[in-house]
Amino acid sequence: MESMLNKLKSTVTKVTADMTSAVMGNPVTREFEVGRHIASGGPGMSWRIYNGTKKSTKQEVAVFVFDKKVIDRYQKFEKDQIIDSLKKGVQQLTRLRHPRLLTVQHPLEESRDCLAFCTEPVFASLANVLGQWDNLPSPVPTDIKEYKLYDVETKYGLLQVSEGLSFLHSGVKMVHGNLCAENIILNKSGAWKIMGFDFSISSSNPSDAEPKYVCKEWDPNLSPLCLPNPEYVAPEYILSISCDVASDMYSLGVLIHAMFNEGKPVFKVNKQDIFKSFSRQLDQLSHLSPGVLSQIPEEVRDHVKMLLNVTSNLRPDADQMTKIPFFDDVGAMTLQYFDSLFQRDNLQKSQFYRGLPKVLPKLPKRVVIYRILPALTSEFVNPDMVPFVLPNVLLIAEECTKEEYVRLVLPDLTPVFKQQEPVQILLIFLQKMDLLLTKTPPEDIKNSVLPMVYRAVEAPSTQIQELCLNIIPTFANLIEYPSMKNALIPRIKSACLQTSSLAVRVNSLVCLGKILEYLDKWFVIDEILPFLQQIPSKEPAVLMGILGIYKCTFTHKKLGIPKEHLAGKSLPHLVSLSIDNNLNLNQFNSFMAVIKEMLNRMEAEHKTKLEQLHIMQEQQRSLNITNHMNQSEETKNTPSPATQVRNVSLTLEEKQRLAKEQEQAAKLRSQQPLAPQSIKPATTTPQAKDLTSSLMNTMTSVNNLSLNSGTRTIPMQGGTISSTFPAGPTMGGMGTMGISNGFNSPMGFQTGGMGMGMRPAAPGLYGGMATTTSTPNFNALTQNQNQSHPSKPTDMSALDSLFTSNDSQNLVGRLDMVSLKEFKTDILVCFVFFFFSLYQW
Repeated sequence: MESMLNKLKSTVTKVTADMTSAVMGNPVTREFEVGRHIASGGPGMSWRIYNGTKKSTKQEVAVFVFDKKVIDRYQKFEKDQIIDSLKKGVQQLTRLRHPRLLTVQHPLEESRDCLAFCTEPVFASLANVLGQWDNLPSPVPTDIKEYKLYDVETKYGLLQVSEGLSFLHSGVKMVHGNLCAENIILNKSGAWKIMGFDFSISSSNPSDAEPKYVCKEWDPNLSPLCLPNPEYVAPEYILSISCDVASDMYSLGVLIHAMFNEGKPVFKVNKQDIFKSFSRQLDQLSHLSPGVLSQIPEEVRDHVKMLLNVTSNLRPDADQMTKIPFFDDVGAMTLQYFDSLFQRDNLQKSQFYRGLPKVLPKLPKRVVIYRILPALTSEFVNPDMVPFVLPNVLLIAEECTKEEYVRLVLPDLTPVFKQQEPVQILLIFLQKMDLLLTKTPPEDIKNSVLPMVYRAVEAPSTQIQELCLNIIPTFANLIEYPSMKNALIPRIKSACLQTSSLAVRVNSLVCLGKILEYLDKWFVIDEILPFLQQIPSKEPAVLMGILGIYKCTFTHKKLGIPKEHLAGKSLPHLVSLSIDNNLNLNQFNSFMAVIKEMLNRMEAEHKTKLEQLHIMQEQQRSLNITNHMNQSEETKNTPSPATQVRNVSLTLEEKQRLAKEQEQAAKLRSQQPLAPQSIKPATTTPQAKDLTSSLMNTMTSVNNLSLNSGTRTIPMQGGTISSTFPAGPTMGGMGTMGISNGFNSPMGFQTGGMGMGMRPAAPGLYGGMATTTSTPNFNALTQNQNQSHPSKPTDMSALDSLFTSNDSQNLVGRLDMVSLKEFKTDILVCFVFFFFSLYQW
């Protein structure tokens, strides 16, 4: 690897040194920057060709350099002959101006070491292309080594040479004298140009109708650089020392033969015995075998045979050759037309450009890019021709690679992007927008292409706006999202709201509907859907466009409309639009179909959500119950309410109830157990009938009937208590405490089957009279008992705790549940028994 690098380095150094030594000191270098060695050409391939640029204008040129070291082996007079011959050729070329002749940009300059002059940019000589690589850099440049001429290039190249000869013969009365592949140069565009006028012969009587040409006798002792190429020279030039324009036509015949035979001439000439060789050649030409011309195309074979005729008068002249059918090729004629465009008016140009798209696909890509494209882009300076030229330029751009497009096409298109007149320019660009966005670099898209699209959306012409809105969806996928979101969409919305054209408004909505898929969901919901409610017009087409955007957003997999938006904004808007009087039946049905579809999906989604929520709640409730049961099984003793509260999620009401029960149970546990007391019956003494006892017994029996159906309330001092109390916790082995209302079974603790009396309450609302809504008055009974057993009063303190003021609020809440009907019934019973007791008394 290192050896290869060293070899490459030495080669580059050698070439650079050769070039520097050859050109250094020449006046050409004062104005031109000399580049690398690219080709060779001229008589004996003696001119080295370098690329270069003009220092002042940066214009590209080709620099021809003849290094005098090449002729160091010759004697001085031979050197002088060679230098004079080369000078003559360049000076003659400099004086002549024609499209078929190589254009000289700077005349010949001589220094001590070299001769140099500058011409138009050059690719190579025809001899280089045909495989003659003398005086080329080593290694041979790849572009020359792999260059292959297409048929259209060959045809048109030979036609160009014929036209150049026609100019020389008819225009300036001159014989070229050395027409060969060495003296034909292919410029950078591929055009064939004639040079090498070292041995040209001008007419001695140019004013006469019959020009006369005098040629020099062939001197085989001269240096080859001082003689024409003998393989292309006509026989009469050697054998009879005569020449005329027909001699150049013979050279053209040999050139055509070489073009179709890999650069080989008709005959190989022995330069050591030139006269004998030409004599033999003359005999062969008189009886030319068909095999000599077998590789030449049949349509030009006869013409080549005529060009090689021994008799010069029978050879076609240059003007006749330009008109043969062989050159009536579509590609050749197209290239010829381009070379003469400067002579045409705008009408002729426009007609030609209209038909050009049919021809371009038939031409080789290299010919189109390097020959036709420069001619087309040169017309951009004429605004009237741009609409006719631009479609062809964009058609060529499609066939270019991205690198070729950026290098060859885009620099010429950039100024055209900014042109607004004529309007067809903008329309053509819009139709080819996919091409521009695909091949143009992002920076140029941002600076040149998209601003043109924005101008089209905001254009005063509704036609341009409509076309732009119709075309935008075709290349929307190529626009970067930030540019679409921040620049393109706002302009489309503005065009829709501000325009007075129904077509523009409808196309704006259609355009938005088509590019929804390139936007994100929330941008559509936040920016596009609210914008629909701002549209002022209610034409059916506009309403259907709005419906289309809603439907596209609703049904698109990536987008969709949330049910909250459906319920709050989308459906109300669509429902209000659906009853517009401008809609026909089909349009109304379309609205209703979308509305129903939205409703169905909204219902399904919300129902599914509620069902899932219900299932989750049920699962949570089941989990709570399971946890409670598991906890009960794990602990044998009943857990306290506080533990239950910690383990089970309870409501506030349940927590309040458990807290009160806990407090009540704590109070009951704090009381001393009640011991049963035996009561001896009192001594029976005859007494008057106790009316109060009779009334109470009767009331007890009646109340048993009326109070069995529901809970009764008992007014008490400081509040009321419920007729029934919830079961409290067990107390130290005692039975469950049950408390009645006094009208049913006696209240007390079930201990050993013995009941306890209830402490009498304070006088009721009715002045101490016993009623169904007050606690019965047991004064009489207690007095009798106290008389019989004065030393053993009844202990009622256990019951006092049941009627403390702390429980009054709970009892009031329970007493409020007694119905009005029961209250009325109690009052009635009270009065009945009251009058009954009076009657007995």
